[in-house]
Amino acid sequence: MSEQAGEAVPAAQKSSWTSFLKSLAGFTGDLSAMTAPPFILSPTSLTEFPAYWCERPELFAAIADGKTDQARALAVLKWFISTLKGQYTSRNESMGSEKKPLNPVLGELFYGYWPANAARGGKTTLVVEQVSHHPPITAYRIENLEKGVILTGHSAQKTSFSGGSIIVKQVGHAVLTASLPSGETEEYLITLPRLRIDGLWYGSPYIELAETSYIQSSTGWLSTIEYKGKGYFSGKSHTFKATLTPPSHNIHTSPHVIEGTWHTTSKDLYGGATFHDVTSPKEEITVAPVEEQGEWESRKLWFGVAKGIREGDFESAATFKGKIENEQRQRRRDESAGGTTWELKHFKHVEHDPVYERLGKLFKANPPTEDGYVYLGNGPRS
Repeated sequence: MSEQAGEAVPAAQKSSWTSFLKSLAGFTGDLSAMTAPPFILSPTSLTEFPAYWCERPELFAAIADGKTDQARALAVLKWFISTLKGQYTSRNESMGSEKKPLNPVLGELFYGYWPANAARGGKTTLVVEQVSHHPPITAYRIENLEKGVILTGHSAQKTSFSGGSIIVKQVGHAVLTASLPSGETEEYLITLPRLRIDGLWYGSPYIELAETSYIQSSTGWLSTIEYKGKGYFSGKSHTFKATLTPPSHNIHTSPHVIEGTWHTTSKDLYGGATFHDVTSPKEEITVAPVEEQGEWESRKLWFGVAKGIREGDFESAATFKGKIENEQRQRRRDESAGGTTWELKHFKHVEHDPVYERLGKLFKANPPTEDGYVYLGNGPRS
């Protein structure tokens, strides 16, 4: 990371970066709609981010292979920890610093898959839909039907500025279901960590995870994951401690404690064996060529904007971006005038997610209730 203020900012954009920092410092409310300087823009839409859940698809598929409820709870924890590097540090590695993703439009879609192979069985598919624009909410569904493992969730972000950092409260949750050979189904409620974006002063933002997230199994096993970032004077970046505690009736089983850095490796303190290791290459999702995509699919929709950002032609990117945003504003005005509302394609909104409420009670989830999005089972045919 750069050591001097603004050192990572391109010379031509130092004034816009300075103005951006000043506007951040004086801003109150949600930062999501703020316009960021061009050099910090990502060419990728936020609708592509759910793919990070499955960039190690063999870990996702292996969840149902566990022979006991304890083994499956450990497999879910291992898979979850292994997703964090892709979700929260991959832009730093590929682009030099964290970038602001493109803000999806209502109805934007993203489809992809990871092919079948012997290690993980069948094909793993991803369906993503932008189900709300104000506030921005993204719903997603990941399935490996041959292995009986499914993830359904939604996410949104509430952002604020505090102490020189951007604080991101992730709103939403995910539910993982595993269909077992016995015919039973296990469910896992997954909550999301809070984010802190540091490095703004230097023009080289990076994400640190903060506070605590949980994975609650329907069998009673609970993973409590505590995130500890690097302090100003000491400590390692991206450290965590996960404790997997047994159901209350299982008084003879000791908790599992896992410690390490979520972007590299960790160890199970009981015996010292390596628990997760994400130092090997990830597997990118397979997506149809842009020319074969529909007009609402992310890479087709944002093609001109992404091309401008990648080539450093920010004027062109801004022109394409403005055209998309103006079309969306007109669409909303037409709907308002006609007394209609946008219809979701792949998901149905529900005010209360019964799985969240049922499993959330087991660890006193806050909030005690959340809405959800039910998948309609109508994604692209394989």
